[in-house]
Amino acid sequence: MSDNNHHEEAHTGPIKNPKQLLVAVIFSFVIPIFAIIGLVLYVTSDNKTAAGSANPEKAIAERIQKVGLVEIRDANRPLRGGEDVFKGQCAACHSTGAAGAPKLGDAAAWGPRIKTGLDALVQSALKGKNAMAPQGGGEFNDTEIARAVVYMANAAGATFAVPAAAGAPAAPAAAAAPAAAATTTASANGENLYKQACQVCHGAGIAGAPKFGDKTAWTPRLAAGMDAVYANAVQGKGGMPARGGTQASDADLRAAVDYMAAAAK
Repeated sequence: MSDNNHHEEAHTGPIKNPKQLLVAVIFSFVIPIFAIIGLVLYVTSDNKTAAGSANPEKAIAERIQKVGLVEIRDANRPLRGGEDVFKGQCAACHSTGAAGAPKLGDAAAWGPRIKTGLDALVQSALKGKNAMAPQGGGEFNDTEIARAVVYMANAAGATFAVPAAAGAPAAPAAAAAPAAAATTTASANGENLYKQACQVCHGAGIAGAPKFGDKTAWTPRLAAGMDAVYANAVQGKGGMPARGGTQASDADLRAAVDYMAAAAK
């Protein structure tokens, strides 16, 4: 009998009940899985190359870079004409009349606007009006924006002179009569220079500058004689730098002074 039991045990496996089977399964499958996971974590936890370590100079430059960029433009570049500025900046709305913009060549729409004068039109373009955003400080400078305004207004019947850079003669919109050509050109140059350089202070009375059209402020200055007023414009006075901070010629400065003086009489 004893020999039979020993013979049966010799032919049976180590798993004799369900509990032993469960333990065998755990050791056979679960433990290897955890071992694999542990090995993966060990391998992936090795030191990695820090971001930017391949090019530390570039990484440092990117970290300390200031917010915003400064764009340097050539202040001496040739100014673009009104038509070019119109096509690059204004055509999107003024060619189609979008958002209530007066269409190019629409005399009926431009008529009331032209009556307000070139200065009012240019200021509306620079500062923005209704749905039109301010145009100043963009790709084109103020003179170029003014040229675009003149281009559109003249296409609708106006005869505004084309604004020129300070010191350069203005291009008249139409040929003047021979007898009045010199006077017309001088008047146009004076108005243009005033709008381009003098208006900043004389339009608002900044730094004690006599305001445009203010007879009370201009009377004592004009009483000193026009030669004295011309000299102040050339040499500078008070907060006004010599030549108003421009490169304008003596003739254009005199024309600008005459333009302001005439408005104060």
